[in-house]
Amino acid sequence: MFDGYDSCSEDTSSSSSSDESEEEVAPLPSSLPIIKNNGQVYTYPDGKSGMATCEMCGMVGVRDAFYSKTKRFCSVSCSRSYSSNSKKASILARLQGKPPTKKAKVLQKQPLVAKLAAYAQYQATLQNQAKTKAAVPVEGFSWGNYINSNSFTAAPVTCFKHAPMGTCWGDISEGVRVEVPNTDCSLPTKVFWIAGIVKLAGYNALLRYEGFENDSSLDFWCNVCGSDIHPVGWCATSGKPLVPPRTIQHKYTNWKAFLVKRLTGAKTLPPDFSQKVSESMQYPFKTSMRVEVVDKTHLCRTRVAVVESVIGGRLRLVYEESEDKTDDFWCHMYSPLIHHIGWSRSIGHRFKRSDITKKQDAHFDAPAHLFMKVSLLARAVFSLTGEWFKEGMKLEAIDPLNLSAICVATIRKVLADGYLMIGIDGSEAADGSDWFCYHATSPSIFPVGFCEINMIELTPPRGYAKLPFKWFDYLRETDSIAAPVKLFNKEVPNHGFHVGMKLEAVDLMEPRLVCVATVTRIIHRLLRIHFDGWEDEYDQWVDCESPDLYPVGWCQLTGYQLQPPAPQSSRDNQSSSSKQKKKSKSQQYKGHKKMSSLQLKEELLDGEEYSFLQGASDQESNGSASYYIKQEP
Repeated sequence: MFDGYDSCSEDTSSSSSSDESEEEVAPLPSSLPIIKNNGQVYTYPDGKSGMATCEMCGMVGVRDAFYSKTKRFCSVSCSRSYSSNSKKASILARLQGKPPTKKAKVLQKQPLVAKLAAYAQYQATLQNQAKTKAAVPVEGFSWGNYINSNSFTAAPVTCFKHAPMGTCWGDISEGVRVEVPNTDCSLPTKVFWIAGIVKLAGYNALLRYEGFENDSSLDFWCNVCGSDIHPVGWCATSGKPLVPPRTIQHKYTNWKAFLVKRLTGAKTLPPDFSQKVSESMQYPFKTSMRVEVVDKTHLCRTRVAVVESVIGGRLRLVYEESEDKTDDFWCHMYSPLIHHIGWSRSIGHRFKRSDITKKQDAHFDAPAHLFMKVSLLARAVFSLTGEWFKEGMKLEAIDPLNLSAICVATIRKVLADGYLMIGIDGSEAADGSDWFCYHATSPSIFPVGFCEINMIELTPPRGYAKLPFKWFDYLRETDSIAAPVKLFNKEVPNHGFHVGMKLEAVDLMEPRLVCVATVTRIIHRLLRIHFDGWEDEYDQWVDCESPDLYPVGWCQLTGYQLQPPAPQSSRDNQSSSSKQKKKSKSQQYKGHKKMSSLQLKEELLDGEEYSFLQGASDQESNGSASYYIKQEP
């Protein structure tokens, strides 16, 4: 395990003959990073193999001038010396920045050209990195600083079964040791040191180098699933040097003994951790696949769309008739809003036929097995009781056009396979274009009385005068019945969420945005999600197992842009503007929307299209409570 440490820690030095008359080539500047590629050849960050580093003396030069087919050594003498027992001394000399020995004189063939080429490559790489970083601005937001400065707690990765590593996170926790790059070092090459996890926040971990004890001056945040974090022992097997940070080098004379003592019995990442991360980020949906997705301008029907891109399991779908590819819709691949081609016809759901009579050759139908399967609970309930939902039955449902509200609703149509078309009482369009489809097992529909029992404000039908609203009176006045309680999904998983936990959540009213958010309420499996920096009126009710919730660090891991909390000035503007806006379902929804971080200085714009909640939300809950309506005389 400690071979990597031995290779750079023993007090030995290379044997160079300074009195020789042969002229030696000066080493390249230490600012040029060197990376090991293909096991042996060292190259510069542009990935080209025109340069190489001698594994014996450490000299950098033109690869074609190196000795042997493998180009591992600069001369015959270096090749022979490598076979002897001087390897450790040479590596130590290189890490300490000592000049190479005379063995490198073969590199005099093109020393200036080599230096200039390497330096030009290095500068080009820095420019490319700068361009890449500027492409996705996050306006300086740092999860680490945000959590540290406010002592926040983040929801653990295990709460998100649909996210990478959500089902195989294991017992990664505080105290786990890892090997990470040592940034407190003046050596020209990339070296590593061991660090321990001080705090976990989703995928992000606050790390402290071994040997710092209670000193937090060099603590740093890092994504555990990133490419620079490795299990203890990785350096030894990969031939990478372990070098203690410069700040604490003086603390111990025998660092190997220190590591043995500190790491005995300690936990580390599984050896195949990086492989599992890679596998968990492979997504079955591919670009050009055709799917059926809800029509955002008419919730009551679906349309054909084509997968334009896949980021972290989230799909950007472009409606098939959109010639300029701007008419799109974002959702997760496990969303209940997308289905295989032919789904609408199979259950009797309304479907908008495309004007395109023949699909493009590059497009192909997504296989049916890729889509989430609905629960068989509904079928089991029906077979046991013989009862089922009927048209006209009353219930409570999350309004897909106002996700902060749970409303009085009615079943308007019963479809096949347990699907229901539901309308919000008092605000339905005359043509039923705003009916929406929920499955009978959806956690977004509730029996009559759910809100009252759980102390949630129920939104009554628009224009209903008898307030406070009472279900008993309303059912009698409308000559209707409540849907039987036993038909609803009352399963409450052990989700692990707690009030106050931080996470990254999709703004379902603007589903391309993923925002900094907080869990503010938990009712069984139902979560109240608050978007940090925004008014409570923008809150959304979401199921604990929703594929639109992610751990802290998910955006960084997948390359998706995270929307930081809104600044106070923008929040004030949003508050004054949104108070003047009312929802009108007789036309397209024009409810308030949050703006992305790039739009915060603009006025609040009316939405031009429907936005809505993902049908069968997700999971969570602590204990069960009665769903039954309170009977009144």
